[in-house]
Amino acid sequence: MASLETNFLGIKSPNPYWLASAPPTDKKYNVLRALEAGWGGVVWKTLGSQVKNVSSRYSAVNFNGERVMGFNNIELISDRPLEINLKEINEVIKEFPDRAMIVSLMADNDRKSWHELIKKVEDTGAHGLELNFGCPHGMTERGMGAAVGQDPEIAKMVVEWVMEAAHIPVITKLTPNVHSVVPAGKAVVEAGSNGLSLINTIQSVTGIDLETFVPNPYVAGKSVFGGYCGPAVKPIALKFLATISQNSTTNKVPLSGIGGISNWKDAVEFMLLGATSVQVCTAVMTHGFRIIEDLCEGLNNWMDEKGFETIYDFIGKSVSNLTKWEELDINYHHIAHIDQEKCIHCGLCYIACEDTSHQSISITAGNPYNTYAIKEEECVGCNLCQLICPVENCITMVEQRVAPEYLNWKEFLAKGMPLNNH
Repeated sequence: MASLETNFLGIKSPNPYWLASAPPTDKKYNVLRALEAGWGGVVWKTLGSQVKNVSSRYSAVNFNGERVMGFNNIELISDRPLEINLKEINEVIKEFPDRAMIVSLMADNDRKSWHELIKKVEDTGAHGLELNFGCPHGMTERGMGAAVGQDPEIAKMVVEWVMEAAHIPVITKLTPNVHSVVPAGKAVVEAGSNGLSLINTIQSVTGIDLETFVPNPYVAGKSVFGGYCGPAVKPIALKFLATISQNSTTNKVPLSGIGGISNWKDAVEFMLLGATSVQVCTAVMTHGFRIIEDLCEGLNNWMDEKGFETIYDFIGKSVSNLTKWEELDINYHHIAHIDQEKCIHCGLCYIACEDTSHQSISITAGNPYNTYAIKEEECVGCNLCQLICPVENCITMVEQRVAPEYLNWKEFLAKGMPLNNH
């Protein structure tokens, strides 16, 4: 059986699955339940100056009958007394010394506050620190959280303060509320951050109550922008992670991937784009800690099937397959094919193609049902029909190269070849 063991900056854990800094890691009771279930480690909910949270705090986006496609929260950092948190962290480490214990921090924006907080956390025996430069609500008004992560110079300054005092590995958590995470990522790595984690939550409004006209979540007739997470943000998280993995400065440090990881396949995708560990939050808030069993079993089975002995055999394996648009092979072409034996004659492919794409599907009226076929000479291979077809493998894409040799857009222009678009 493949080994799921992870070594992240010398911090060892039996598997790459950590609980992200969030409500599930706010107290000893929750964390012990998670570690007993089998989680590889936790990032303790952010510690800093005392705060007061509001009620309510959460909202969600449901889609197509699926509950909590996206999750929104306006909760701040831990509102429990710092000394209680520190005591419980120490107690958990003693009970589970083989699990990763990372503590998320957000000190006031001065050198002394960071130094004092780091000293207190290191005294607990914690294995690493995660700097919260991403919280998009509540703390930004105080010049903290995303307000730091959005400004590379400020982020660099804070990391320099941290590195003056830290004796254990430092991971900087990046905000996605920017055009690119690379500038801040480069700045904090140059300042000495030992690793990076991303993404934090995305500013959002998940919906508005059409009776009260108040956005969700509702707090005495008002609301605020919240932090969006859950399955809906995974594509954005993967994009930001990939840009960090592609950069020659930021890819020198280990990465922890966060954002919409719900099953082992999601986790593999993050690791294929460079993550050594993956952090999970929304999935456990909606399904409980026992999902770790499926996460580990699925990853183990996949690795055995692929012949990977450790996770390091495939980390970053997909990064080189992401290129620039102008480097893509424009001689590569494929067309759709409909398996008539699997077709349920719903007509969704025809409607989509006829109304919004390239009119590449023909319809033949019949009794009791219509039949549909691809007009091969008109099909541009956009694969919209395949994406919306409700029957798995009913519509497949068949390769039909325009020419055998590779040709990218730059070469196409250099040769002065004529455009032949539909």
